[in-house]
Amino acid sequence: MAFRCIHREFHGMRSALLIVLGLVIGIVGTVFAMNALHDREPFSHTVMTSMSHHAGALSAAVKAQKCDAVQSRQHLSRLLETQADLSEAFPGVDQPFQDEITKLHDKTQAALQAAPADCAALAAAIKPIGETCQSCHQQYR
Repeated sequence: MAFRCIHREFHGMRSALLIVLGLVIGIVGTVFAMNALHDREPFSHTVMTSMSHHAGALSAAVKAQKCDAVQSRQHLSRLLETQADLSEAFPGVDQPFQDEITKLHDKTQAALQAAPADCAALAAAIKPIGETCQSCHQQYR
């Protein structure tokens, strides 16, 4: 009789242990899966942060009325270069998003080619870039 009690207790503990082990494996698997999903986010975040930095520097120069043509060109160039990474940073996006990337590239290229030499010219050059960014963020953010 005592053997049966011990056997049942052991069987119950074994079942509880297997349930706990299954939960732990499930949690560990979930953590690994979440980490894998987040691994692709740092690149897209970095690209957007870099673009934000350069666009912000251009806007700040206009607000402060301290628009240096050389610095403006550098920021516009870096903004354009960084945009080249957007498709890679957001793989598998739909065609309308790709169209927004192309539109942003075209607006930035036009601003760079305009070579704004003063704050009024810079403000006019970056306005379409800001509008394109805002439009895209409203649709896809």
